[in-house]
Amino acid sequence: MGLFRWLKWYDIDRLDQRDPELIDWTYRMFHGLVERYFRAEVTGVDRIPQGGALVVGNHNALIMTPESFLFFFAVYRERGLDCLPFGLGHEVAISLPVVNQLVVPLGAVRASHRLAVDLFALGRKVLVFPGSDFDAFRSWRDRDRICFGGRKGYVRLALTAGVPIVPMVAAGAQETLVVLTDGQWIARALRLDRLLRVKAWPISLGMPWGLMLAPLPFLPWPSRILIEVLPPIRFDRSGPEAAADESYVAQCAATVEAAMQNALTRLSAQRKRKGN
Repeated sequence: MGLFRWLKWYDIDRLDQRDPELIDWTYRMFHGLVERYFRAEVTGVDRIPQGGALVVGNHNALIMTPESFLFFFAVYRERGLDCLPFGLGHEVAISLPVVNQLVVPLGAVRASHRLAVDLFALGRKVLVFPGSDFDAFRSWRDRDRICFGGRKGYVRLALTAGVPIVPMVAAGAQETLVVLTDGQWIARALRLDRLLRVKAWPISLGMPWGLMLAPLPFLPWPSRILIEVLPPIRFDRSGPEAAADESYVAQCAATVEAAMQNALTRLSAQRKRKGN
Protein backbone atom coordinates (compact mmCIF):
# COMPACT_ATOMS: atom_id res chain seq x y z
CA MET A 1 0.00 0.00 0.00
CA GLY A 2 2.34 2.75 1.23
CA LEU A 3 2.29 6.52 0.79
CA PHE A 4 1.94 6.34 -3.00
CA ARG A 5 -1.64 5.10 -2.74
CA TRP A 6 -2.61 8.17 -0.74
CA LEU A 7 -1.07 10.46 -3.38
CA LYS A 8 -2.72 8.65 -6.27
CA TRP A 9 -6.00 9.85 -7.81
CA TYR A 10 -8.20 6.96 -8.90
CA ASP A 11 -10.30 7.09 -12.06
CA ILE A 12 -13.87 6.29 -10.96
CA ASP A 13 -14.70 4.98 -14.46
CA ARG A 14 -12.11 2.19 -14.50
CA LEU A 15 -12.88 -1.39 -13.48
CA ASP A 16 -9.33 -2.64 -12.91
CA GLN A 17 -8.39 -0.71 -9.78
CA ARG A 18 -9.66 -3.01 -7.04
CA ASP A 19 -6.73 -3.84 -4.75
CA PRO A 20 -6.88 -7.39 -3.30
CA GLU A 21 -4.10 -6.63 -0.79
CA LEU A 22 -5.92 -3.58 0.56
CA ILE A 23 -9.18 -5.52 0.78
CA ASP A 24 -7.52 -8.31 2.72
CA TRP A 25 -5.71 -5.84 5.01
CA THR A 26 -8.96 -3.92 5.65
CA TYR A 27 -10.76 -7.14 6.52
CA ARG A 28 -8.04 -8.36 8.90
CA MET A 29 -7.66 -4.99 10.62
CA PHE A 30 -11.28 -3.97 11.05
CA HIS A 31 -13.79 -6.80 10.72
CA GLY A 32 -13.56 -7.94 14.35
CA LEU A 33 -13.81 -4.44 15.78
CA VAL A 34 -16.69 -3.33 13.55
CA GLU A 35 -18.66 -6.56 13.93
CA ARG A 36 -18.34 -6.52 17.74
CA TYR A 37 -19.12 -2.81 17.99
CA PHE A 38 -22.42 -3.25 16.15
CA ARG A 39 -23.11 -6.77 17.52
CA ALA A 40 -23.64 -7.60 13.88
CA GLU A 41 -25.31 -10.66 12.41
CA VAL A 42 -25.18 -11.21 8.65
CA THR A 43 -27.15 -14.13 7.22
CA GLY A 44 -27.98 -15.45 3.75
CA VAL A 45 -24.59 -14.83 2.12
CA ASP A 46 -24.83 -18.35 0.66
CA ARG A 47 -27.84 -17.15 -1.37
CA ILE A 48 -25.69 -14.95 -3.62
CA PRO A 49 -25.68 -16.74 -6.99
CA GLN A 50 -22.73 -17.48 -9.24
CA GLY A 51 -22.12 -15.06 -12.10
CA GLY A 52 -23.39 -11.55 -12.59
CA ALA A 53 -26.01 -10.24 -10.15
CA LEU A 54 -27.29 -6.91 -8.90
CA VAL A 55 -27.25 -6.68 -5.10
CA VAL A 56 -29.82 -4.09 -3.97
CA GLY A 57 -29.53 -2.68 -0.46
CA ASN A 58 -31.25 -0.16 1.78
CA HIS A 59 -28.96 2.76 2.57
CA ASN A 60 -28.36 4.01 6.13
CA ALA A 61 -26.58 6.44 8.45
CA LEU A 62 -25.98 9.43 6.19
CA ILE A 63 -22.52 8.98 4.64
CA MET A 64 -21.24 6.40 7.15
CA THR A 65 -23.12 3.36 5.71
CA PRO A 66 -21.94 0.76 8.28
CA GLU A 67 -24.10 -1.93 6.62
CA SER A 68 -21.85 -1.78 3.54
CA PHE A 69 -18.74 -2.71 5.50
CA LEU A 70 -20.50 -5.42 7.52
CA PHE A 71 -21.90 -6.96 4.35
CA PHE A 72 -18.56 -6.83 2.55
CA PHE A 73 -16.76 -8.39 5.52
CA ALA A 74 -19.24 -11.27 5.63
CA VAL A 75 -19.09 -11.90 1.88
CA TYR A 76 -15.29 -11.78 1.83
CA ARG A 77 -15.06 -14.21 4.75
CA GLU A 78 -17.67 -16.69 3.50
CA ARG A 79 -17.37 -16.48 -0.28
CA GLY A 80 -14.03 -14.86 -1.06
CA LEU A 81 -12.87 -12.01 -3.28
CA ASP A 82 -14.49 -13.28 -6.49
CA CYS A 83 -17.98 -13.00 -4.94
CA LEU A 84 -17.35 -9.56 -3.46
CA PRO A 85 -19.52 -6.98 -5.27
CA PHE A 86 -18.26 -3.80 -6.81
CA GLY A 87 -20.14 -0.80 -5.44
CA LEU A 88 -21.85 1.88 -7.53
CA GLY A 89 -21.06 5.17 -5.81
CA HIS A 90 -22.28 8.76 -6.15
CA GLU A 91 -19.71 10.45 -8.38
CA VAL A 92 -19.37 13.49 -6.07
CA ALA A 93 -18.83 11.35 -2.97
CA ILE A 94 -16.25 8.94 -4.44
CA SER A 95 -14.35 11.81 -6.06
CA LEU A 96 -13.63 13.52 -2.74
CA PRO A 97 -10.02 13.48 -1.51
CA VAL A 98 -9.30 10.64 0.93
CA VAL A 99 -12.68 9.04 0.11
CA ASN A 100 -11.41 8.41 -3.42
CA GLN A 101 -8.22 6.80 -2.13
CA LEU A 102 -10.18 4.67 0.34
CA VAL A 103 -13.17 3.34 -1.54
CA VAL A 104 -12.09 3.04 -5.17
CA PRO A 105 -9.37 0.44 -4.49
CA LEU A 106 -11.96 -1.39 -2.37
CA GLY A 107 -14.17 -1.67 -5.46
CA ALA A 108 -16.21 1.51 -5.84
CA VAL A 109 -16.96 2.89 -9.31
CA ARG A 110 -19.15 5.67 -10.64
CA ALA A 111 -22.88 4.86 -10.48
CA SER A 112 -23.36 4.16 -14.18
CA HIS A 113 -25.44 1.60 -16.05
CA ARG A 114 -22.65 1.23 -18.59
CA LEU A 115 -20.06 0.32 -15.96
CA ALA A 116 -22.50 -2.05 -14.24
CA VAL A 117 -23.26 -3.85 -17.51
CA ASP A 118 -19.53 -4.18 -18.19
CA LEU A 119 -19.07 -5.73 -14.74
CA PHE A 120 -21.95 -8.16 -15.30
CA ALA A 121 -20.32 -9.22 -18.57
CA LEU A 122 -17.23 -10.13 -16.54
CA GLY A 123 -19.39 -12.26 -14.22
CA ARG A 124 -19.12 -9.76 -11.36
CA LYS A 125 -21.64 -8.71 -8.75
CA VAL A 126 -22.62 -5.08 -8.36
CA LEU A 127 -24.02 -3.41 -5.22
CA VAL A 128 -26.39 -0.48 -5.54
CA PHE A 129 -28.42 1.55 -3.04
CA PRO A 130 -31.37 2.83 -5.13
CA GLY A 131 -32.70 5.06 -2.34
CA SER A 132 -29.39 6.91 -2.12
CA ASP A 133 -29.95 10.20 -0.22
CA PHE A 134 -33.70 9.55 0.26
CA ASP A 135 -32.88 6.32 2.12
CA ALA A 136 -29.68 7.28 3.94
CA PHE A 137 -31.13 10.59 5.14
CA ARG A 138 -34.57 9.28 6.12
CA SER A 139 -35.92 10.51 9.45
CA TRP A 140 -36.08 8.58 12.72
CA ARG A 141 -39.78 7.88 12.29
CA ASP A 142 -38.99 6.19 8.95
CA ARG A 143 -35.98 4.22 10.19
CA ASP A 144 -37.76 0.89 9.61
CA ARG A 145 -38.98 1.77 6.13
CA ILE A 146 -37.53 1.13 2.69
CA CYS A 147 -37.38 4.59 1.09
CA PHE A 148 -36.38 4.40 -2.56
CA GLY A 149 -38.20 7.61 -3.49
CA GLY A 150 -39.84 6.06 -6.53
CA ARG A 151 -36.50 5.30 -8.16
CA LYS A 152 -36.63 2.32 -10.49
CA GLY A 153 -33.40 2.61 -12.47
CA TYR A 154 -32.00 -0.42 -10.67
CA VAL A 155 -34.81 -2.57 -12.12
CA ARG A 156 -34.16 -1.27 -15.63
CA LEU A 157 -30.49 -2.10 -15.16
CA ALA A 158 -31.20 -5.68 -14.06
CA LEU A 159 -33.73 -6.23 -16.84
CA THR A 160 -31.45 -4.78 -19.52
CA ALA A 161 -28.52 -6.97 -18.42
CA GLY A 162 -30.67 -10.02 -17.71
CA VAL A 163 -29.25 -10.53 -14.21
CA PRO A 164 -31.09 -11.40 -10.99
CA ILE A 165 -31.66 -8.91 -8.20
CA VAL A 166 -30.35 -10.02 -4.81
CA PRO A 167 -31.92 -7.91 -2.01
CA MET A 168 -29.68 -7.13 0.97
CA VAL A 169 -31.62 -5.70 3.92
CA ALA A 170 -30.09 -4.05 7.01
CA ALA A 171 -31.96 -3.21 10.22
CA GLY A 172 -30.53 -1.03 12.97
CA ALA A 173 -27.96 0.95 11.00
CA GLN A 174 -30.24 4.01 10.82
CA GLU A 175 -30.32 4.02 14.63
CA THR A 176 -26.62 4.88 14.86
CA LEU A 177 -27.84 8.51 15.00
CA VAL A 178 -31.14 10.39 15.15
CA VAL A 179 -32.23 12.07 11.91
CA LEU A 180 -34.73 14.77 12.84
CA THR A 181 -35.70 15.55 9.24
CA ASP A 182 -34.48 14.42 5.85
CA GLY A 183 -34.45 18.07 4.79
CA GLN A 184 -35.87 17.67 1.31
CA TRP A 185 -37.16 21.22 1.58
CA ILE A 186 -33.63 22.42 2.40
CA ALA A 187 -32.22 20.68 -0.67
CA ARG A 188 -34.89 22.29 -2.86
CA ALA A 189 -34.36 25.75 -1.35
CA LEU A 190 -30.58 25.57 -1.81
CA ARG A 191 -30.88 23.90 -5.23
CA LEU A 192 -28.61 21.11 -4.09
CA ASP A 193 -30.06 18.78 -6.69
CA ARG A 194 -28.26 20.91 -9.29
CA LEU A 195 -25.13 21.66 -7.27
CA LEU A 196 -24.49 18.27 -5.63
CA ARG A 197 -27.11 15.99 -7.22
CA VAL A 198 -28.79 15.35 -3.87
CA LYS A 199 -32.48 15.80 -3.09
CA ALA A 200 -32.27 15.79 0.72
CA TRP A 201 -30.14 17.56 3.34
CA PRO A 202 -30.65 16.12 6.83
CA ILE A 203 -30.71 17.74 10.23
CA SER A 204 -29.67 15.17 12.81
CA LEU A 205 -28.25 14.41 16.24
CA GLY A 206 -25.03 12.41 16.37
CA MET A 207 -21.81 11.93 18.25
CA PRO A 208 -19.63 13.87 18.86
CA TRP A 209 -21.15 16.97 17.22
CA GLY A 210 -24.59 16.97 18.81
CA LEU A 211 -26.80 18.87 16.36
CA MET A 212 -25.63 18.37 12.77
CA LEU A 213 -26.92 20.65 10.02
CA ALA A 214 -25.27 18.67 7.22
CA PRO A 215 -24.45 15.00 6.46
CA LEU A 216 -21.12 15.08 8.31
CA PRO A 217 -18.96 12.12 9.32
CA PHE A 218 -19.88 11.12 12.88
CA LEU A 219 -19.18 8.46 15.50
CA PRO A 220 -22.01 5.93 15.11
CA TRP A 221 -23.91 4.86 18.20
CA PRO A 222 -23.32 1.10 18.77
CA SER A 223 -26.75 0.04 17.55
CA ARG A 224 -27.21 -3.69 16.90
CA ILE A 225 -27.24 -4.26 13.13
CA LEU A 226 -28.89 -7.30 11.56
CA ILE A 227 -28.38 -7.94 7.84
CA GLU A 228 -30.03 -10.57 5.69
CA VAL A 229 -29.38 -11.44 2.06
CA LEU A 230 -32.69 -12.54 0.53
CA PRO A 231 -33.14 -15.15 -2.21
CA PRO A 232 -32.40 -13.88 -5.74
CA ILE A 233 -35.36 -12.41 -7.60
CA ARG A 234 -35.50 -13.40 -11.27
CA PHE A 235 -38.04 -11.89 -13.64
CA ASP A 236 -40.03 -13.60 -16.40
CA ARG A 237 -38.94 -11.05 -18.98
CA SER A 238 -35.59 -9.38 -19.57
CA GLY A 239 -33.75 -7.35 -22.18
CA PRO A 240 -34.13 -3.76 -23.45
CA GLU A 241 -37.80 -4.25 -24.38
CA ALA A 242 -38.71 -5.31 -20.85
CA ALA A 243 -36.65 -2.45 -19.42
CA ALA A 244 -38.57 0.04 -21.61
CA ASP A 245 -41.97 -1.22 -20.43
CA GLU A 246 -42.81 1.23 -17.63
CA SER A 247 -45.69 -0.85 -16.32
CA TYR A 248 -43.54 -3.97 -16.11
CA VAL A 249 -40.67 -2.06 -14.50
CA ALA A 250 -43.06 -0.69 -11.85
CA GLN A 251 -44.39 -4.19 -11.20
CA CYS A 252 -40.86 -5.59 -10.76
CA ALA A 253 -39.86 -2.70 -8.48
CA ALA A 254 -42.94 -3.28 -6.32
CA THR A 255 -42.01 -6.95 -5.99
CA VAL A 256 -38.45 -6.13 -4.87
CA GLU A 257 -39.43 -3.36 -2.47
CA ALA A 258 -42.21 -5.44 -0.89
CA ALA A 259 -39.77 -8.29 -0.24
CA MET A 260 -37.27 -5.87 1.27
CA GLN A 261 -39.89 -4.12 3.42
CA ASN A 262 -41.16 -7.44 4.76
CA ALA A 263 -37.60 -8.43 5.66
CA LEU A 264 -36.85 -5.07 7.28
CA THR A 265 -40.02 -5.26 9.38
CA ARG A 266 -39.11 -8.78 10.48
CA LEU A 267 -35.48 -7.91 11.27
CA SER A 268 -36.52 -4.78 13.19
CA ALA A 269 -38.83 -6.88 15.36
CA GLN A 270 -36.04 -9.40 15.87
CA ARG A 271 -33.72 -6.62 17.05
CA LYS A 272 -36.27 -5.51 19.63
CA ARG A 273 -36.66 -9.03 20.96
CA LYS A 274 -32.89 -9.31 21.34
CA GLY A 275 -32.57 -5.85 22.86
CA ASN A 276 -31.18 -3.21 20.54
